[in-house]
Amino acid sequence: MSSATLRNGEVLSPVVTPFDADLAPDADRLVAQCRWLIDNDVGLAVFGTNSEANSLSVGEKRRLLEALVGAGLPVQRMMPGTGCCAYVDSIELCRAALELGVTRVLMLPPFYYKGVSDDGLFDAYARIIDGVADERLRIHLYHIPPVSQVPISGALIERLLARFPGIIAGIKDSSGDWSNTAMMLERFQPQGFDVYAGSETFLLPTLRQGGAGCISATANVNPGAIAALARNAVALEAAQGRNGGTAADDAQAALDQVRSVFQRFPMIPAMKAAIARAANAPDWARVRPPLVPLDAAQAEALARELDAIGFSISGL
Repeated sequence: MSSATLRNGEVLSPVVTPFDADLAPDADRLVAQCRWLIDNDVGLAVFGTNSEANSLSVGEKRRLLEALVGAGLPVQRMMPGTGCCAYVDSIELCRAALELGVTRVLMLPPFYYKGVSDDGLFDAYARIIDGVADERLRIHLYHIPPVSQVPISGALIERLLARFPGIIAGIKDSSGDWSNTAMMLERFQPQGFDVYAGSETFLLPTLRQGGAGCISATANVNPGAIAALARNAVALEAAQGRNGGTAADDAQAALDQVRSVFQRFPMIPAMKAAIARAANAPDWARVRPPLVPLDAAQAEALARELDAIGFSISGL
C-alpha cells in the first residue's frame, strides 16, 4: 500500500472492569486504571466486550461513566459502549453520555435474535438516533460477528450513512477478517467514516490504508507500545527496520508477540490476571459470572510465557 495513505492513528482500550468482593463495579479503581491508560496515550472505550459490558446493568454503566467524567478524565478520549439488545436502553445510555459531554459512542447491534435482516438493524439504529435526537451524537458501529453473530454489512453502513451523515461516524471491525476491514477502508474511509481495527494485530495495515487506528483488548495491558506505533506510524514507516522492513514493521511484530501470548488463554481473565500480578492486587482477577478467573496453573503459565518474552506492565 502506498505510504501516501499512511496516517498516524488513535488507540482505545475496552477497559477491563474491576469488581469488589461482592462483584459490584469498583468505580475508584476503574478511575485509576483509566487515568493510567490516558497517561499511556490510550483512549477509553469503556463498556466494551472486554469490559464485561453485557454483564453490567444500564444503571451501573451510567454510574461508572459519571465517576469517570467527575474525576476529570477527558471526555474527548472516551467512546463508551452503548449498544444493547433493547433499543430503549441504548437511547438511555447515549443520552446519559451526551449529558456528561461524551459525544462518541461504540454501538453493538441488537444481538440476541439471530438471522435478522438489514431492514431490522437499520430500524433499530434509526430509532436510537431519532430517540436520542441530538446532533452531537457520533456513533461508531461495532462489528463483532464471532461473538454477536449479528454482522453489520457494507450495504447497511451505506444506508445509515445516507440517512444519518455525520452521526454515523465510524466502525470497529472485530471480525478478524482483514479482507472485510480492507473493504470498509476502501469503501467508506474516503467519506470521512473512521475505520478502527478490532485488534492491534491489524493496526499497521489499517493505518497504511488511512484507517483511524484500533480499539483493542490488549491495550489494557500493553498500552504504551500500541499507542507508540499508532502515534508515530508515519515516522516509523520512514525508518529502516530489520530484515529489509521498516521500523513500523518491527513495532508491529513486537505487538503481535505479546498479543499471541494473551490469546492462548481466556482473554478477559488473562488480562485481569496480568494486571493483578503487576499491581500486586489479587482482587483485580475477579470477573463476573458466567466468566471464571484463571486457575492457579493457568495464571502461572501466563506469567511464565510473559516473562519468557520479557514483557511486563509498569506504572500500575
